[in-house]
Amino acid sequence: MELRALSWNLYHGRDFPPDPALLTLRSRLFGITERNDTHLQVNRDLFGEFAGVLAEANWDVALLQEAPPRWALPLAGSCSAVAHRALTSRNRLLALTSFLARHNPDLIASSEGGSNLTLVRSGVVAERRELVLRKGPKPERRTMAFTRLGSGACVANLHASTSDPLATEELLLAAERSVEWAAGSPLILGGDFNVRPAASQLFGRLADRYGFSAPGDPDAIDHLLASGLEVIEPPRASPPEERELHEQGRAIRLSDHAPLEALFGTPAG
Repeated sequence: MELRALSWNLYHGRDFPPDPALLTLRSRLFGITERNDTHLQVNRDLFGEFAGVLAEANWDVALLQEAPPRWALPLAGSCSAVAHRALTSRNRLLALTSFLARHNPDLIASSEGGSNLTLVRSGVVAERRELVLRKGPKPERRTMAFTRLGSGACVANLHASTSDPLATEELLLAAERSVEWAAGSPLILGGDFNVRPAASQLFGRLADRYGFSAPGDPDAIDHLLASGLEVIEPPRASPPEERELHEQGRAIRLSDHAPLEALFGTPAG
């Protein structure tokens, strides 16, 4: 068995140009498109653009964070996948906030509400569970989506708090519970950890306690770890150009995070 995984923080479905001068107040308030010689900054609903990138990408399971809750089913449909959504924070009045986000996503930003969204391309989800890692509202609510695939392999998808030691506490709980729920089956633990391997002993603890694989980039905060699976291709963040679309001769860069990809397989023997 081989399982290609992708993890991507969708930044609530917004674009993020490399030039901060394009992030203007007038664009945020009035939806005016800003431009320089190479990039645009657009304040509009970008579902089609994100869906296109994800639909064309090569993956068996996608772990998405900061996914607009309203995107779950249409995004799954665009990718020929099955969805498992776990709501995170700021999800009261979703009908209203979703309406506002469609018309001015930069103004409402994360206040639209968020989710951890796992997409499975095999078309079979054998089990769905959700774990509350932090109740919220302050610090804000954090959850983990645990998904068992038809093959028996399991995926745990989360977005940890933005500061330590909160993030480490949540990640240790997520690892403990996901290993327990996997019950010996192969497991991928991934998402936006908000912890850099170069500055933390967390990853050594996860390897020692649960046999998780090593992270990739020592300065990264997005990770894909595996237990009970061989690392065939280690986690690699895609270059910015792979999440850029072109309009009016300039690029629109989706999200402030790069998609992370890795390939895992059943150990030989």
